[in-house]
Amino acid sequence: MTEMIMHARRLAAEPSWQRLAAFIVLALATVAVAIELAAAAPANEAVRAALAATLFTALATGAGALPVLVIRQISDAMRDTLLGFGAGVMLAASFFSLLAPALETGAEFAGGPVGGVLIAAAGVILGAAVLMAGDRWMPHEHFVKGREVGQPAAPGNAAGLWLFVTAITLHNIPEGIAVGVAQGSGGGAAITAGIAIQNMPEGLIVAIALVTLGISRWKAAALALATGMAEPLGGLVGAGAIGYAAAMLPWGLAFAAGAMLFVISHEIIPETHRNGNERVATIGLIGGFVLMMLFDTILR
Repeated sequence: MTEMIMHARRLAAEPSWQRLAAFIVLALATVAVAIELAAAAPANEAVRAALAATLFTALATGAGALPVLVIRQISDAMRDTLLGFGAGVMLAASFFSLLAPALETGAEFAGGPVGGVLIAAAGVILGAAVLMAGDRWMPHEHFVKGREVGQPAAPGNAAGLWLFVTAITLHNIPEGIAVGVAQGSGGGAAITAGIAIQNMPEGLIVAIALVTLGISRWKAAALALATGMAEPLGGLVGAGAIGYAAAMLPWGLAFAAGAMLFVISHEIIPETHRNGNERVATIGLIGGFVLMMLFDTILR
């Protein structure tokens, strides 16, 4: 394992395709570490369920990227609709699959509904604050607007590409945490299905964006899949925390909800409204919200 990581680091110092190879090797190493941790975890049933679920959602990202092999481009309106759809799925998952059980379990641990609300509120604020800090201090690029304001310009398209890939990878971590926490609580089928569905158009958008930056179609599809491999790591963090301390369950659920709400408001919705496609993006958001609400009801 150590040799794989060191080899990837050496490749990262090289240009172009070697950096792509390094990123994919690191993604595979992350999955291998996740499997090892799952096998050693004391609460292995929940952790293994989280690993299986997040591997499924990560593979959905790669499956969604496959049409890039035949599709040359999608319109801005279609991209914003797909992003809006993903935002709707995440928004409904935050409420129905994360916050609702956080309030319920928080009330049980705190001895009343007021205590449950306070735990959920603190968890949401903490989750959003952690992602806000990461957004502030880690260099990254957005789908449309590019580099974050106040961050130094990176020389050349290659550097911009890696900032973009880093941003997408980080964006997938809170989704993995949400799935892992839900699996650790003994449920999670609805949020796993919802995240997998919203990952598919996201994978296509990422792959097409990479192609426009000059990456070949096969490499773009592989990179889109690799960005999804951050989800198993997030899933193990979420499920592992719940497995080691049952009292962490409401905190973990609320933390994951806060992280996802931050991504929705700070990243996805502004991107969908940047090109004058607010109406179709909103239609996509409502569609995704309703679909996830149905999933949560049917699969509970």
